[in-house]
Amino acid sequence: MSAPSSPSRLGPSAVGPLSELLASCFHQDALTRWMIPDDRRRAELLPGFFRVFVELSAAHEGVLTAGDGEAVLLFLPAGAVVDEEALDGALSAALGGYAEAMRAIASLQAQGHPAGRPHYYVSFGAVRPGRQKGGLMSALLERMLRRADAEGVGTYVEASSPGGEAASRRVGFERLGPDLVLPGDGPVLRPMWRDPR
Repeated sequence: MSAPSSPSRLGPSAVGPLSELLASCFHQDALTRWMIPDDRRRAELLPGFFRVFVELSAAHEGVLTAGDGEAVLLFLPAGAVVDEEALDGALSAALGGYAEAMRAIASLQAQGHPAGRPHYYVSFGAVRPGRQKGGLMSALLERMLRRADAEGVGTYVEASSPGGEAASRRVGFERLGPDLVLPGDGPVLRPMWRDPR
């Protein structure tokens, strides 16, 4: 198993492949299917959608990779300031008519997000099929958590799948508050928190 890369080593040439990896891994995720119901359109739009988040996390040294790019973890460290207007514009450009669904997700996430508690925020993590269940994601999470622990701050994630929840629990996350349920019997996001150690 390759060691996770340093977040500062993400070069521009890595942004596209990591965006494609995330798009591929999340193509059948309940959250992206709710956001973009049509399979073909989802396949077309997800790489651009994830590129926004890869670039956002990279700007805050919040990208870790392992397995020669076969696994990726995106996060924002405590104190990261996000230009919400610019982010909304980038997501609107990437998603077109599906941007309103993304705004509904973001609004729901804002309701459950822990306020007034400095923390790292994990946005997305993915491992290429065939490399899953080999410890790559746990290694990435543990590396990020060492940073959070060294700074004495907690870490927050919203798990959108049983696999994501299981990976989070393995490294010490616990449920935080009620599930976030999207409209129309939509998918569930499970808020989870880990105190610093």
